[in-house]
Amino acid sequence: MIKTISLTTRVKPNESLQLTLPSDVPEGLADIVVVITPREVKHSIATLGQLVDSEFIGMWRNRSDIQDSLEFARELRERAWNRYG
Repeated sequence: MIKTISLTTRVKPNESLQLTLPSDVPEGLADIVVVITPREVKHSIATLGQLVDSEFIGMWRNRSDIQDSLEFARELRERAWNRYG
């Protein structure tokens, strides 16, 4: 089972975060993805062109530990699907 939780927090001046998870979150490994979004865009509807121009397309391009982003994403999904059995 994959559980997705949406939390809102503030990035502190020292670039750190503090997260408190709900009590029903199971103990164990977790993949954390941080998405920084300007507040004024949070509820807007994006066109395909805006999505292509956004930071989400190519967000892994500068990661030296990822040789093939498609394979990396497939492995992330597979691990998430298999995490709970």
